[in-house]
Amino acid sequence: MNADRGLEDIQDLNFSYLLLVQRLLRKDRATAMFRLKLTEGMADLLVKLTSKQLTQLARINQLVCRPVFDEAECLSRVLGNSRELGLVEIHSSLLMASVDAGGDTGGRVGQAHV
Repeated sequence: MNADRGLEDIQDLNFSYLLLVQRLLRKDRATAMFRLKLTEGMADLLVKLTSKQLTQLARINQLVCRPVFDEAECLSRVLGNSRELGLVEIHSSLLMASVDAGGDTGGRVGQAHV
């Protein structure tokens, strides 16, 4: 029963995420693509999904989103940031921006200087 609940939670999260993606893309495409690390082609595809297609995609048994930080060290740097509150957001944005749409950091994540 726990496995079933876990799968339902994943599917609910997928559906909410896909709706959010569409809303963000329709509101400000360039910013959404940057924040979500989407390619032009993926943005085109996601924004055009019908309700039926959204539901179908949301019902898979895997998450359709993933954390932008693939390495624990990067996440630790953001969480352990001792900068002033306003600078934390800027520093986090710079760290996330250094990760490209494919998840390749090119060795840069965590090495951005502010």
